[in-house]
Parts: sequence; C-alpha cells; structure tokens
Amino acid sequence: MEVRLFSNSSRPGVGLKPRRESQRPLLPQHARHCPVLEAGSALGFLVYPPLEPNESFHIEYQGDGRYQFIYCLSTPGGKWEAIFSVTVVLPVGSIGMMKEEVAFMNRQPSISRETAVSIARAFIVPEDLGTPPGAISLRGATNFQTPAGWDTVYTPIFNMIERPVAPMLVVRVETDWYPHETEFRYVLQPGEGIPGAYNLPIGQVFFVPREEITVRDCSEEELAAIRRSREEYFREKAALKVMTPYGLQYSPHYLRQSRSQKP
Repeated sequence: MEVRLFSNSSRPGVGLKPRRESQRPLLPQHARHCPVLEAGSALGFLVYPPLEPNESFHIEYQGDGRYQFIYCLSTPGGKWEAIFSVTVVLPVGSIGMMKEEVAFMNRQPSISRETAVSIARAFIVPEDLGTPPGAISLRGATNFQTPAGWDTVYTPIFNMIERPVAPMLVVRVETDWYPHETEFRYVLQPGEGIPGAYNLPIGQVFFVPREEITVRDCSEEELAAIRRSREEYFREKAALKVMTPYGLQYSPHYLRQSRSQKP
C-alpha cells in the first residue's frame, strides 16, 4: 500500500519526515526482548512538528481560558533563547472573539506582531483551543493522503508511559478524499505544558481500511485447532531459552516465528 505525503501548508518542507520506531527511550531495558510490545510501538509512523533544528516551542494551558505559546531559537552556544510569546485568551463562555497578546523578549524585535502570530499558528490551531477546556491542537510537519477506502488514525505516541501523561483525543479521518491537515489534540490541566522540538515526535498515525468487520464464534473444530496450536507453541517456546548478559532469561521463539511468516 502506498500513502502519499504533503507538507504543512504554513511551513512546507520544514520538519522531519514521519518514521517508524519500535523503541521507546524510557521503557525498561527488558522491553527490547518483548517483540509484541515493540511491534505495538512501531505501528504506523511517528509524526514531528514543522520545526527547524534551531527552533523549539512550548505551549502551556494557564487555566481560565488562557494559553501561552513561547517560540525559541538556539544560540551559537547551544542555549535556547525565547524570542516571543503569544497568549491566547478565550472569551467568557467561549462565545465571541478571542484575544491574541504578543510579547517580545527583545526590545527591538526583528519581526512584526502579525508575523509572530503567523508563526504560532503554524504550530498550533488557536480555533481548537478550549474544546474541551485545556485542549491544545499541535500541527504536524506532514499530512497524509491514503488510497481509496483507507483512513488515517491520529493517536498519541504509543507506550510512552512516563508521567505526567497528557490525554489525547484520538480521531479517524477519511484521508483518501479529505485533505486533512495533521493535528494532535491534547487535553491539559492548568499549569501543564507541552514542549516542541525538531526531533521530538508529537503523535503517531496508522492507517486502516474502511470496511465492515463481522465477528462470529469459533466452531468446535476451530477451537480444537487453536488448542493444538497453543500447546505446540508453548512447548517449543519452553525448549528455546536465551540468557542475557544481565541475567534475564527469555525466549526468542515468537520473534523467530513472526519473521518466518514474512515473505
């Protein structure tokens, strides 16, 4: 199957391409010996923000309808320097115009207020803020067009379990006909924020066919075959054990069987 890519409309060509990654940096080391866990992590593709290597941002929910976006650039010495902030204030009752307050950290800014707001809008969707309260939509660097009959599912990054973990609204979009701009909508508590960096993924996508799925109970013959298969698998797994240098014993039988199924 082929999925076509097109760039963030505000910053075309900026940001890392989507990629598969089976490992997670903060999982225990023994997760490397769990092929089903790594297969879950590698489902689909990680998506990155439309940032250059010398750019970063931080978006925070301050509570009471206030959100602050801070845009930063790296200095020659490698430190991050805040350039400007955009504070979005939602109207009372969420009805009416929202305010966008721009503050420059330099007394002689090199860009205008309008440019600062435009830069912020390349990374977040102000119109989605506060739906529901605390919601922040992050834009991806890459959008997807799927083949006919296939949808794109937008999710948080799988198996990132370190706390705090911001919940995210998972959506499924018919990207074979709808030119959807990739976004990931997280829901924060007051005082929580999300950083954005060139090499830091902001979400994960995978693709599913848009077809009806029927389920039925197994027949007695099928159940008997499943039992025989299970017994055979666990017998072969028990006969194949490997000891790691740090004393963990595991069986690579599942991984070997999985690889043998592939053409």
